[in-house]
Amino acid sequence: MKNDKIQEIIDQCLNQFPCTVDVRYDEPMKNHTTFKVGGLADCMLCPDGEGFTSFCKELLNRAEDTDIPVFVLGGGANIVVSDNGIRGIVLDTGLWKTESLLKMSEEEFVFKSGTVVDKAVELSAAEGLGGLEFLAGMPGTIGGAVWMNARCYGGEIADVLSWAEIICKEQGSYVVKRISAGQGFGYKLSPFQKMDCLIINAAFKLKKDDKEKLLSVIAKYRKDRQEKGHYLFPCAGSVFKNNHDFGKPTGQLIDEIGLKGYKIGGAQIAPFHGNIIINTGNASAKDIRSLVDDVAEKVKTATGFVLEPEIIFAGQW
Repeated sequence: MKNDKIQEIIDQCLNQFPCTVDVRYDEPMKNHTTFKVGGLADCMLCPDGEGFTSFCKELLNRAEDTDIPVFVLGGGANIVVSDNGIRGIVLDTGLWKTESLLKMSEEEFVFKSGTVVDKAVELSAAEGLGGLEFLAGMPGTIGGAVWMNARCYGGEIADVLSWAEIICKEQGSYVVKRISAGQGFGYKLSPFQKMDCLIINAAFKLKKDDKEKLLSVIAKYRKDRQEKGHYLFPCAGSVFKNNHDFGKPTGQLIDEIGLKGYKIGGAQIAPFHGNIIINTGNASAKDIRSLVDDVAEKVKTATGFVLEPEIIFAGQW
């Protein structure tokens, strides 16, 4: 149902900073997450065009002034949205994407935050630029990957990130600023997780490399993900973080206490990987969260180890 208060804010922002905006009320979030679950968003905004940054900054400020919550959505690849949905505004960055490389210097290239990660890998490799291959086949967007400090195959975002342009809250209002890569990064941690911010663009340090070699590595990583079953069912990849103090991968811990294939409702620990939960077809968000909590409790009881989820539970629980 159209919300007059939200619509007034949108109209005010557009009058001041025109851009292309797709506005949807009562939008099913299951259509925007890789788990394919989630209730309705009160309002989803998908902005694009030259006015993107100014529009988003104004939107965040006006929403703050009127106590309307805003949830920033990337590729929906690492979240579980409640069956009750999300109140306020979902700001979807999916239309804000790079179609061709923007070169800042000899080794520095910029991607808009809504660029699909795998597309960024393709664009780089096509120009014979290496550095992002570890992201090959990964779902989600550049903004989400930077926020999470995504990692795989021995690489992570922090290794190649030069800077990120963000809209962040400072002294009560939202401003645009550039954050240089540096401190605050760790295992699937970034400084952005401690900030009230929206990532707009990210610059990466890429280096010239043999194009055919890059394409070969990308194909290998994509095949590996496919063979591990990442694309067989709706899921969010790894559910729990790995912890080297445990002495073995989290998936192995879960396997060893006999939880592979364990189900709650339509949510199941994947029969092919202990650290992946899949939607077998009719899972609810509640099923997934219950399974996450139950597995964590069973592992703690059996081993004493406390598992930390890396997926985010969003919305009204």
